[in-house]
Amino acid sequence: MTVLGVVAWSRIDKVAAIPDDHGAAVSAGRVYLLVGSDSREELTPEERAELGTGAAEGQRTDTIMLLHIPTDGRPALISVPRDSVVEIPGHGEERINAAFAFGGAPLLVETLENATGVAIDDYVEIGFGGFAAVVDALGGVEMCLDEPVQDDKAHIDLPAGCQVLDGVNALGYARAREFDPTADLGRVQRQRELMGSIASTAISPGTLLNPLALARTSLAGGDALTIDEQTGPIDLARFALGMRQVTSGAGDTLTVPLGRVGNTVDWDEELAGQLWAALQTGTEVPRNVVESAG
Repeated sequence: MTVLGVVAWSRIDKVAAIPDDHGAAVSAGRVYLLVGSDSREELTPEERAELGTGAAEGQRTDTIMLLHIPTDGRPALISVPRDSVVEIPGHGEERINAAFAFGGAPLLVETLENATGVAIDDYVEIGFGGFAAVVDALGGVEMCLDEPVQDDKAHIDLPAGCQVLDGVNALGYARAREFDPTADLGRVQRQRELMGSIASTAISPGTLLNPLALARTSLAGGDALTIDEQTGPIDLARFALGMRQVTSGAGDTLTVPLGRVGNTVDWDEELAGQLWAALQTGTEVPRNVVESAG
């Protein structure tokens, strides 16, 4: 177990994402930034074809989430719509996912901290190929769909009902939005459900007590993840446990409360302000915010 842990940890990429000085941004408890990158740079042409990712250049963020573990109370997994209009340092007002394209993890962290006043403690990133590999290493993840999902751009055609998704279908499900009239807003809800299922499966007894499954998952996870250079193994373990709490119903899931909704979106000033205040003070997200934005 010790050797496996050391080997898996050595395979995780590290970046300088979190600033030493957070400026006016503050937080209590623990705040993790989870990013799903759509960069194709590390995929072979064969992998791009298998995963149906296309060949777009550069890097953007298909997924931006904050996992808030308060000092006391229920954790929360919060989706930040990628079309949220915010001020990006040095670039003016843009969609928030452009920050990652302009300056990678450091600029995205700086942009979020400036926009929310919340200091981010840890950074966790996973790319297309790594995401699919982790799901396959787990033997797939179960998802229950209320209705069929057919999305040509995401290369999926899934029936309604409970089913086990392999890596390719899980990635397509996470990316799909063309079939949904709510577009990105529906997608972020599905992404939260999927990420919760992955975390729950990864730390279930069926994985942790099975040496082969544990080895496959640990090594795939090591290859898939990029984290901040100051994030340690205990921090990453707390992240996984927090995700499992959210999945099990012991935490909350929500999207940042929105005001104007169109091709781009703006946050609701009052409700989003209450959300950011909870993260700043390390308290549970207020029920009225969860109920209005879930």
